[in-house]
Amino acid sequence: MGKSKRNKGGRGGGGADDKLDGGGDADSVTSMSSGLSDLQFAQATEHISSQEFVLDKGSTREEALGSLTDAFESFVLLGLVENKYVTLLSQFINSIKRGSVKEVCLACRCIGLLAITLGAGSSSHEIMDESHPHLLRVLQTWPDAQKMISALDCLAVVTFVGATDLAETQLSLKAIWDVIHPKSGSNVGVVRKPKPPLLAAAVSAWAFLLTTIGSSRRNTDSWKEPITFLCSLLEAEDRAVRIAAGEALALCFELRMFDVSSSDEADVDSYTGEAGGSKHQLFLNMQALKAKLSGLVYSLSMEAGGRGADKKNLNDQRDLFQRISDFIKSGECPEESLRISGKNGILRVTSWRESIQLNYMRRFLGRGFLKHSQDNDLLHEVFDIKIDRTENMSATEKSPVR
Repeated sequence: MGKSKRNKGGRGGGGADDKLDGGGDADSVTSMSSGLSDLQFAQATEHISSQEFVLDKGSTREEALGSLTDAFESFVLLGLVENKYVTLLSQFINSIKRGSVKEVCLACRCIGLLAITLGAGSSSHEIMDESHPHLLRVLQTWPDAQKMISALDCLAVVTFVGATDLAETQLSLKAIWDVIHPKSGSNVGVVRKPKPPLLAAAVSAWAFLLTTIGSSRRNTDSWKEPITFLCSLLEAEDRAVRIAAGEALALCFELRMFDVSSSDEADVDSYTGEAGGSKHQLFLNMQALKAKLSGLVYSLSMEAGGRGADKKNLNDQRDLFQRISDFIKSGECPEESLRISGKNGILRVTSWRESIQLNYMRRFLGRGFLKHSQDNDLLHEVFDIKIDRTENMSATEKSPVR
């Protein structure tokens, strides 16, 4: 892998979608990390090695995968897994192929955590290549919804970390879009409609991967259909779906996907395979979409609660869509920051692209986010992180060598 994901996506204007604050957690994680002993790490090493064996025992695979997840979250185990990732990946894939719903979900999570631990490079690219067909099979067969959500998260993460070119990213984007907006056709059979939790998860995964496509590499002609459908989701009954669609549309706006391409005629649409109309017609269509988006965003930012409404989620929605409305009008959003260690470890986001990446990684890593944001090189490549490494050093360690 060449470039960092931060450079790959480009540094756009825009802003985060939520006020970030991690001070208390950051302090506790920093304190815990500074107190970790060689013995504790040795125990984690032994734990990984033993679980590798236990994964062959059918009756305890779920427990073993759960323990591995805990280890991946608690430590950045790069030195431990870089020489055995092939074996671990093979066992995780076996769990996806033959395991229970819980086992499949844990295996998908382990694969994503393994890729994040290894970081961008040939190893994570191999993880993406090997896991891709098995994850697609889950998404194409529409099994348990939780299994699909886990496969979506895994596919998004391994592609984000492991993809080396636009074609690989587009392949995963297309697979996720087929969950968001299944098509009818002679070779499709019954058209399935995702329920709100699955739909919201798929839109979030799609937007996360879209962050890796810079504005210079997009073609408005090819994105008209997804933008149109996302606008329709702003009118969905489920608030989580509306919020996910709003974030995705803010990113599309930031990437200038509403702007008409400079070509004389529209190219073939990468989603429908059909030739587009004239440039003038495309311009009119995108202007109409912009107007619709602006109106819906304003309405959602002002939505009344109503009886029995979840006030926290309602306030989250209002805040998000107010930010989107301000961004559409001015092109600017305030920078946001997250304290990840002590007083001097700060992660900053300055665009919708970075905000979506941060929120997705934060959710996927769970309690392991702060540890990885401190010690994992991948996250330092992706985000603008400033850490004062002298903060936890003794006076002797801080003193210059004489």
